[in-house]
Amino acid sequence: METFWFTLVALMLAAYVILDGFDLGTGIIHPWVARTNVERNLVLRSIGPVWDGNEVWLIAAAGAIYFAFPMLYASAFSGFYLPLMIVLWLLMLRGIGIELRSHLNDPLWQQFFDFVFSGSSLLLTIFFGAAIGNVVRGVPLNSDGYFFEALWTNFRVGPDPGILDWYTLLIGVLALLALTVHGANWVSLKTEGGIQARSRRIASIGWIPLVLITLASLVTTIYVRPQILDNYRAHIWTWIVPVVVVLSLSAMAIFHAKGKDLQAFLASTGYIAGMLVGAAIGVYPYLLSATTNPAYSLTVDNSHTGDYSMRVGLIWWVIGIILALGYFIFLYRFFWGKVEVAASGEH
Repeated sequence: METFWFTLVALMLAAYVILDGFDLGTGIIHPWVARTNVERNLVLRSIGPVWDGNEVWLIAAAGAIYFAFPMLYASAFSGFYLPLMIVLWLLMLRGIGIELRSHLNDPLWQQFFDFVFSGSSLLLTIFFGAAIGNVVRGVPLNSDGYFFEALWTNFRVGPDPGILDWYTLLIGVLALLALTVHGANWVSLKTEGGIQARSRRIASIGWIPLVLITLASLVTTIYVRPQILDNYRAHIWTWIVPVVVVLSLSAMAIFHAKGKDLQAFLASTGYIAGMLVGAAIGVYPYLLSATTNPAYSLTVDNSHTGDYSMRVGLIWWVIGIILALGYFIFLYRFFWGKVEVAASGEH
């Protein structure tokens, strides 16, 4: 059951990154693809009905961690207290930027909240990437299963690292590029005209550094944590994941060249899913690895709740996921197609 819950948490986090990822990517490219207030409203309308709903997956994943792996929840939410507070503020600022920009028809007011929306989206992406980097690299856990990390120390990977070092920043840059391309694919899918053309250009240009940083992240991850290949050596079927990543990157380039926006968006979705699933396979059975002493690491075996609780919780999870999936299917079917500027010009 603990392995099953590990898989569920990983899938919910992947769903969050894929769905809210194009919202974040839209925010990152917002100043570059929208040149007039009408175009900025149009870009916001491309995520308007779904951006807050997509965040449900983050809440659901955090709730599942609290329920299934309480020791991980307690350790991570105390050790990562500072970055979690930063992420919380950035999430609030992004919502504020979206919701308040249309309250006054004043250029300065709208430009300020456009900056808030775009800046918070960019920083959120980097912090989320750095968080994944911390999980892969490991943290300085003590014998009680707790740790403290400064925001940065000497930017080196070692037994006493900071939240930010050269490796976690590299993964943050990878996340920034991946979600920028993902968001550009989404905006080009939902819009037409000049916005669509500029979004396609950003997606095409961003593909090259995305490939290079993906290769760099693979090499450095093996250097930082060589044991991440253990599960791939033990189970031949796991190699389908890097194949999916390579095929998705190739498909993105092909579909960008042909101007097929839906297929390009699905390819970037496959790339993100492949990268996250690949990371989950690599770290399993560890939830948080200890850089101080491997014996202090939190695993699915020493951090899970009781078997009875996990079985009962699974029943409620199935009920909740059916309701959530029904809502998202209805929402995205209703929201399908190109967006248009409202008669009022607002988003």
